Amino acid sequence: MTEPLLPAVQTPHDLDFISHSPAQTERIGIRLGQLLRAGDLVLLSGPLGAGKTHFIKGVARGLGYDGPVTSPTFVLINEYRADAARGRLPIYHVDLYRVNDVTELATIGLDELWLTDGICLIEWPERAAAALPSEYLQVALSYISETKRQVRLMPHGSRYRDLLATFKEATFG
Repeated sequence: MTEPLLPAVQTPHDLDFISHSPAQTERIGIRLGQLLRAGDLVLLSGPLGAGKTHFIKGVARGLGYDGPVTSPTFVLINEYRADAARGRLPIYHVDLYRVNDVTELATIGLDELWLTDGICLIEWPERAAAALPSEYLQVALSYISETKRQVRLMPHGSRYRDLLATFKEATFG
């Protein structure tokens, strides 16, 4: 198994939050989703139950999708659609929890998802670390207590540094 993607040292571009509830985790996702565009790749890491799917639910809501959002643990990929205002942009929700070997990814076309006109959100990205592009936004969630989670947004590449700067401005003024 590869090492987790979360770096040991925080960079000046990273942004940390404390989420006090699943609803608050979703609201952070909504704000981010409102800023995403076609071709964006968001990687979500953290232990089981840390809130990755709640965050993705928020991202989908921020893109105007109002249907159910569930973790595709057994099917690997769920596809949602943004609303008409966002051009019905495809939202790919990938869960790699059950992937044991990077060679398994060739059969699902994972690399094609972030090359499309959609937005790709991947849970358990460390299972495919060797196959991932070098530019993405990483969202790391970790437990603090039963209801609290640390949420760290970490940009990798200029597009994602710009995205995070816009997120900070939109969120904090």
